Amino acid sequence: VQMAEESEDLNGYGVWSYFKDELSRGYVIEGGDGSYSERQRRIDTFMQTPRDLEKLLFFGFLICCDEFLFLYTFLPLRLILGFLPVFCCCSRRKCKEPAYLCDVLKSFLLLIGTVAVIQVDTSVIYHMVRGQSILKLYVIFNMLDVFERLLLSFGQDTLDSLYGLTVSRFCQNKISGKRKGKTLTLLFYFVVAIIYIFLHCLIGLFQAATLNVAINSHNKALLTIMISNQFVELKGSVFKKFTVDNLYQISCSDIRERFGNVILIFIVSVRNLAQFNWNTAHLYELLPDIVLIFGSEVLVDWIKHAFLLKFNNIKPEVFRRYLNILFEDIVANRRSKIGSNLVSTKIGFIPLPLACLVLQTLHHNVKFDTTFSWIILLFVFILLLILKTIIGLTLLWTSKRMVAANEKRSLPENSLNVTPSPESNPLNRRTAGSFPIK
Repeated sequence: VQMAEESEDLNGYGVWSYFKDELSRGYVIEGGDGSYSERQRRIDTFMQTPRDLEKLLFFGFLICCDEFLFLYTFLPLRLILGFLPVFCCCSRRKCKEPAYLCDVLKSFLLLIGTVAVIQVDTSVIYHMVRGQSILKLYVIFNMLDVFERLLLSFGQDTLDSLYGLTVSRFCQNKISGKRKGKTLTLLFYFVVAIIYIFLHCLIGLFQAATLNVAINSHNKALLTIMISNQFVELKGSVFKKFTVDNLYQISCSDIRERFGNVILIFIVSVRNLAQFNWNTAHLYELLPDIVLIFGSEVLVDWIKHAFLLKFNNIKPEVFRRYLNILFEDIVANRRSKIGSNLVSTKIGFIPLPLACLVLQTLHHNVKFDTTFSWIILLFVFILLLILKTIIGLTLLWTSKRMVAANEKRSLPENSLNVTPSPESNPLNRRTAGSFPIK
């Protein structure tokens, strides 16, 4: 009856009535005022995401820098200090400690991996990449990205197993036959780790060559493809259902990817400057392309995480929760004399392949054939040692301050719309390789 009455009211509805209604009609929000507040909250969440995300990514970037610089600074010093008792006719117990043995393994992996990747002719890779068509390069670039992710997962398990076997081999009293078997297993994992590092370095060389070709090409077609490929990442992640655990894995992947891109940009810059006799004016020509590549990556990360939080109804405070857990891990590891290797392991960062790539680049492009060059090398070592100390202390002091602040006003767990169980949360699980290495 009501519908019939409304239709009768519209019988005399004409042009003048239509204009009158269009000029004086009001606005009604679907769902009422509550729906309006909810949509406003979603927009606020969307705009707040980049700020909270960058705090997490920057702190994770510093953790990667700390672990990466450790290989060039404190690792050689630890080897020297551990081997000094042999020359001083003192006890050799220091050389048999698990931490020192793991340092020796890292040094051998770094040395052998660098020597192996030095044998690869980078000019052949560069011209091979440059001679391919744009379509082939697009396919190759995506394949390299997939293989790198697979190798990263495989390498993390391999290195953790290698270090874990080293600790158990020399910390536990076994009978003679079992020690022999464990030694063979340790040798097997050492060979597998070398193969992994070489393959990962090979992928890094192809990625650096592709980036070098993209920057130095005249038509910039490959550079456009590389930037557009980052936006394709949105399609594979935004329109899917994710939990807090999955979001943490994506955030860790973005941390590793951002640090890896910085290393690749450094490698490409060194190669280009070496070709132009270290003329810094050429660096200004590369700067726009470098800013474009890095800026597009940052923009994609902002958009990706903003829509992930919006579609999965997760608050931006989840990034603060991740930061709080990293703060607590750094403080706990420093108190137990472990360092930051466990935190970098939780992030999934492996610095050895990138360290080998940097050493290979410096070996091919920087000549140390004079006394002055060795003095410069010593000066650079001291600067890196100071930089590593500053980063390490910054991480520790910031973590201690934030942990103390969180004890006064801790973030409530139920403030997140998606609350994972402690068993399913990868942040609360102890990862492989969390053995006590000093």
